Amino acid sequence: MNLLKSTGTIAGLTLVSRIFGFVRDILLARMLGAGAAADAWQLAFQLPNIFRRLFAEGAFSAAFVPLFNRKMEEDENRTAAQNFAIDVLSVFVPLLLVFSAVMMLVMPGIIWLIDDFGRGGRTDDFSISLARITFPYLGLISITTLFAAILNSLSKFAAAAAAPIMLNICMISALLAAHLVNDGNDPRQTAYFLAVAVATAGLVQMLWLYYWARKTGFRFPLKMPRFNADVKELGVLILPAVFGAGIYQISRFIDLFFLGRLPEGSFVYLAMADRLNQLPLGIIGIALGTAILPALSRFIAKEDQGGAQRLQSNAIELGLLLTIPAAIALFFAAGPLVTSFYVGGNFTAADGQTTAAVVAALVIGLPAYVLVKVLIPGFFARKDTKTPVYTAAISLIINIVLNLLLIPLYGIKGLAVAGAIAAWCNCAMLYTMLHRRGHFHLEWTLLLRIGRITLSAAGMAVVLVYAAPIGEGLYDGTVWQRVGSITALVSVGGLVYAALAWLTGAIDPDKITMLTKKKAAEDAASEGI
Repeated sequence: MNLLKSTGTIAGLTLVSRIFGFVRDILLARMLGAGAAADAWQLAFQLPNIFRRLFAEGAFSAAFVPLFNRKMEEDENRTAAQNFAIDVLSVFVPLLLVFSAVMMLVMPGIIWLIDDFGRGGRTDDFSISLARITFPYLGLISITTLFAAILNSLSKFAAAAAAPIMLNICMISALLAAHLVNDGNDPRQTAYFLAVAVATAGLVQMLWLYYWARKTGFRFPLKMPRFNADVKELGVLILPAVFGAGIYQISRFIDLFFLGRLPEGSFVYLAMADRLNQLPLGIIGIALGTAILPALSRFIAKEDQGGAQRLQSNAIELGLLLTIPAAIALFFAAGPLVTSFYVGGNFTAADGQTTAAVVAALVIGLPAYVLVKVLIPGFFARKDTKTPVYTAAISLIINIVLNLLLIPLYGIKGLAVAGAIAAWCNCAMLYTMLHRRGHFHLEWTLLLRIGRITLSAAGMAVVLVYAAPIGEGLYDGTVWQRVGSITALVSVGGLVYAALAWLTGAIDPDKITMLTKKKAAEDAASEGI
């Protein structure tokens, strides 16, 4: 597998999705602001997504992909893999239906729990009904995950990477429809439009990936659930993985719990800040993690330790080459970025200042989040889903303790810093375990490259500190002033980093050659680069 090509495919489509996501959030900020209706909407949207991430970004794919690949190796006709997928789907669908039904029934209690036991002013029929409308998205998108896992196992990444674009298109359409109906003057009605759009998007995404999975020759007839040996083996692998990913989602749920005790607008501030943080994380971290798991599984199945080491080293180098400068740029340019994207309409300058402070706190952990995405496949590919559970559990405890210490002092900024520190702790523990077992180690050449990347990004930071104030007054101006000033700031930072990275050797010329020359690219692909 050509890691650069696969990662580029996923990252490119994810970038398109993130751009649509920015458009969505710009409209959201202006139409909903940071008031009570906006908080209720963010809570309703995040609840199904917490559980979605449990499946789509971790446990299910991590457990399913190695077993599915093994079935593909056993039978060239794919019959074994076909039957395995059908058996899993037959069990998966009823479980999701039951779980979703139960969650919708107990939704008043969930909102009450998050809302400081009903004392935060968010426990009302409006918030509960929004959450109930959006929650079916979980079941639909989880079934979509199975189709995506099959396509990813076949190294067909494009269809699954394009699916999130549809969610953003549905939500943007809902916002535009709400504007036509009420000129954006009724935040509650706008929130209802959005809730219906999310549920609809789940159906659209499921049908999209179902179509592409069928295009590969697979069929998915409905049948009675069967807990055969293969499904039980998946359960044995997925339960600890679910718990491991679940610990992270428990951490997100606890964040909601703390947010429910903070002033009105806190849900919105964190959501808007996380959109900027998720841009590089989604494009780089998730793309790399998704791309390397199937290839890493194949290297390990062949007992090619050198290939596995090389693949993860290249993934870390590529990830940090892009993530470190992204984190530093977001830290120093958070104010201009937030002002340009969000401030306007019902989203005030004060809201923008708070959101910018949260962005600066969140991105402290950005490189760690990306590294975790690259390191975890090293365990999952070896069918070890337990170790990430232990490291995630310890990180969760660290996060809770830090929340209790920092939130009283710094409010929502303390919550963001606590999560960043916990992410670095998780990263350190994962690497230590891989190193001790002899599965992966950081070579001196890679460490030197990381040092050069950091030095180049630091030089860019100095330039941004002096360049950012030049555009002050334009960041909240007309559309063209905003676009022009931010484009100029980003371009200056990007060019300075690229120049310094080239001069310091942070960019490997050999790998650039591999990207630009056909024969070299083929050699890189054969080496798993």
